[in-house]
Amino acid sequence: MNTTAKYTLKAPDGPTPRRPAARRTRTRRTGARRATANRVLRLPGGLAFRYPGRTAAVVTVLLSACAVVWAVTMFTGTYRIGTGQILDVLLGGGSGTDRFIVVGQRLPRVCAALLVGAALGLSGALFQSLSRNPLGSPDVIGFTTGSTSGALVVLLAGGAAAGVGVGAGSVLGGLVTAAAVYGFTATRGVSGNRLVLAGIAVGAMLASVNDYLITRADLESAESAKAWTFGSLNAVSWPQVTPLALALPLLAVAALAVGRPLRLMEMGDDTAGALGVNIARVRAAGLLLGVALAGTAIAVAGPIGFLALAAPQLARRVTRSPGAPIGAALVTGALLLATADLLAQRLLSPFQIPVGLVTGALGGVHLLWLLSRERSGTRPR
Repeated sequence: MNTTAKYTLKAPDGPTPRRPAARRTRTRRTGARRATANRVLRLPGGLAFRYPGRTAAVVTVLLSACAVVWAVTMFTGTYRIGTGQILDVLLGGGSGTDRFIVVGQRLPRVCAALLVGAALGLSGALFQSLSRNPLGSPDVIGFTTGSTSGALVVLLAGGAAAGVGVGAGSVLGGLVTAAAVYGFTATRGVSGNRLVLAGIAVGAMLASVNDYLITRADLESAESAKAWTFGSLNAVSWPQVTPLALALPLLAVAALAVGRPLRLMEMGDDTAGALGVNIARVRAAGLLLGVALAGTAIAVAGPIGFLALAAPQLARRVTRSPGAPIGAALVTGALLLATADLLAQRLLSPFQIPVGLVTGALGGVHLLWLLSRERSGTRPR
């Protein structure tokens, strides 16, 4: 007699076995990649920019921090004004004194800090991408010194009435310096290290020229020019802020347009050329944009050191980007300078110190941190 055996499959007793650790790690990494997947920003005219999701999140946080610093700067100060009175002034009312303090002093100063910081951060990101060197910022490689030379010539030649021409002199001085540095390096091939070394040499010579110009001026003009070279926002006003507010959006859009080919050039000129990048044109465009950004910023606040050096590197670390992120560097620079200017107003209140001294101290700390990371065997990314 045939018998048919029936077997029933039962789940084993005990807890369900977990997935292997390697599979769980792959799942987490896949989720992280999805969370930071590239997104596309489409602008009128057919322009489109691709950016990582993490960069968008970081930029949102940095913008929120900028808003907090703006509010603290606007609603606090040596001259105490109530919150309701400040809101009334911002809506078009208020007394003459309140309007002078809020609209004539606090508002242009915090706007100048945000705009100048954004311009310097963006300029530093462009120069570091061009030179493929974390030291390739405009203040290190001499372009800031060249812009200062042009502005000093206008200041000492025209005195107090030369305010309109300071911006033109600053940009022109930066362009002449950039042409000199590029000319010294182009004969044997433009490379990151050669660009930095040539810029340092030209900047050292121009620093001597700046000191000579100050010593040959009369006492009043020399004191004013020397104070300007420290980098300060203490006496900034709307006529100085308005040109930068109009120029920065245009320069920022142009910088975003050259951002992708610059990122490709960070892999090497041969690789970028094989991918269709016009090396000479992109390098010239990046150089001109970086000098224009640095020159317009210097025309408003004077030479402010180390900000263009530190902002792109900090933005690169928080976004975990392989190169200097242009958009994040812009917002990081704005936040750094606005915070530094707030410290410059409050540290020795009611006395105010130049913001360039604060950024110089913070920049020294940043360089020491880089040195400590290098000694410990961990290279900063």
